[in-house]
This record gives sequence, C-alpha cells and structure tokens, in this order.
Amino acid sequence: MPRRSPLVIGHRGAPGYRPEHSRSSYELAFAMGVDAVEPDVVATADGVLVIRHENEISGTTDVADHPEFADRRTTKRIDGASLTGWFTEDFTWDELATLRTRERLPRIRRSSATFDDAQPILRLTDLLDLIRDASAEHGREIGLVLEIKHATYFESIGLDLVPMIERDLRATGWADGALPLVIEAFESTVLGRLRAAGIAASFIYLIEASGKPYDLVAAQGRAAPDYADAVTPAGLEALRGRVDGVSVDKRMLLVPDNTIVADAHDRGMRVFTWTCRPENAFLAPRFRTGGGKASFGDYESEWHVIAETGVDGVFVDHPDLGVAFFG
Repeated sequence: MPRRSPLVIGHRGAPGYRPEHSRSSYELAFAMGVDAVEPDVVATADGVLVIRHENEISGTTDVADHPEFADRRTTKRIDGASLTGWFTEDFTWDELATLRTRERLPRIRRSSATFDDAQPILRLTDLLDLIRDASAEHGREIGLVLEIKHATYFESIGLDLVPMIERDLRATGWADGALPLVIEAFESTVLGRLRAAGIAASFIYLIEASGKPYDLVAAQGRAAPDYADAVTPAGLEALRGRVDGVSVDKRMLLVPDNTIVADAHDRGMRVFTWTCRPENAFLAPRFRTGGGKASFGDYESEWHVIAETGVDGVFVDHPDLGVAFFG
C-alpha cells in the first residue's frame, strides 16, 4: 500500500483513547491505520530500554501506590530542571515490570483513564515485536519513529543509551534498513552517534518552540544556540548532511508566512510536526470552541493550516481522526 503524505504517526500509540505507551494504545493505533508509531525510550538501572514519555514515572504508572518503592521517591535535576518523583534509572526491569500504566491526563481524557492499572510497562523490544506482528496482521508495513529521551543526562549517570539502542535494534532486526525506521531526539549529538554506528534509519532532529538543546548547553553553556536557530535557512544549511530532517512544535508552523517546510525541502530535508490533538486544551486559541478543555474544538481548521505547509509527517493522539483528515 503506498504511504500517504503526510505520514500519520501514532504519537505514543493512540493516547487519545488509551493510556499512552500501553500495549492497547499501540494495538489501537495499528488497527486505526497509522503509518508508524512513536515510542519514547528511557533506561532502567540494569540497562533495559523501557517505553515511557519521561524517566519520571509517577504520572503514568501506579508506582506511588507501591509501598515497597516509597523510599525511591527523590528529587533530581533532569536537563536543568528540578523534578521530584520516581525515576526509571532507580529501578531494575524486574521491579518496573510489577507496575501498571495510567492515563497521564485524566481530567482531559477521562475515558482513557478507565483503563488505568490494567497493563504493564513495555520494553522497547516488546514493541518492536508488536509492530512486526501488526504489519503482518493488518497487511501493511508499519514503521517505527523512535524518540530518545534525555541522552546527555543518562550518559552522565553511566547509562549510555546509544549501545542499548543499537543492541535492541540489531537483536530484533530493525537496524539494517529492512523495516521503516526513523530515530529522533531533541539532542543532535545522540543522533550523530547512532548514524556513525551504522544504524540504517532516517535521523530527525526534534525542535522545541523555545529554549536550547540540553546536549549543547552541557557542552557550551550560555553560548549554546537556541532551538529556533536550527530552523532558519542558515541553521538548516548547517544541519544538512548531519540529519535527514527536523520535527517541529506545531506552533512554529501556525505562525503566518513561516517558511520552515519550504526551506527544509529546498535542502532535501523532511519536516514532521507534533502534536495534532483535537481537544481545546491543545489547540491554538483561535481554533478553540466552547465546552471546556476536554471538548473537541475546531481542530480540522488548525490541521488544515498545518497540512497546507506541505509537512511530511504529523504526530497524532487520535489516529482515526488523523487518518481521516490527512489520509
């Protein structure tokens, strides 16, 4: 089946309907027709890659309800920000396997929250096998867009994610280019290391609407460039040959007369954007309607503006809506 343009990527599966990164979230995304799914990976104390949005897991698991782990609650600085909670790197995989997933946004996604405490955390290898099986089941090739979280931080505590990622991709047959693989990160240095390791993938640099990439802050301090510098014509020119594209906060594409997509395409680079969500809470103000934060606003008008830029891929939380609109 030919791939659509833009690609519709299930952001953490189908988290508009099921707790993010749970098995049922991914299975629903497959059934709803996504071109690819996007997991985030972080590490355990014993070097297992697990699929969580962040290494701090109090908001997406039942860890706080486990008295045996009460003493693991702590405060850390992650990418320059202070966070208190429970962190994957303080647990072994066997310990994390006893936890169950929860909806991260229960006030907005009440229906999804009814699936709380029913499913275990997935390892990266678990999901890689699920995608392969789903491709066969649904009769189409489903891709992986793998997001690496906090690579500089993890390396600083002795958990280098690069060899772990290479290990899991090679062990499951995803490293040789036979399956559609994209690797993305908010830190360009980890992408460069994986490219140098010979992983056959497209490498996409994630771009925040504000702030600075932490890997460059760690190396250069205040002299580190802003994320926004990377999507200027000069910034894209500097990235050409180092990455295959960029993935930008959708707010950057909603700015009138922006030329990010055209400028990237002129340099042979792809552009993805995140995250297309229908709820008022996540829409630009001009597309919000009545009914409160959880109600769907005029998302189709916002998505039309995004589609008109010529973007190559969109991350969606409700895959059925994304496939229907962008398909």
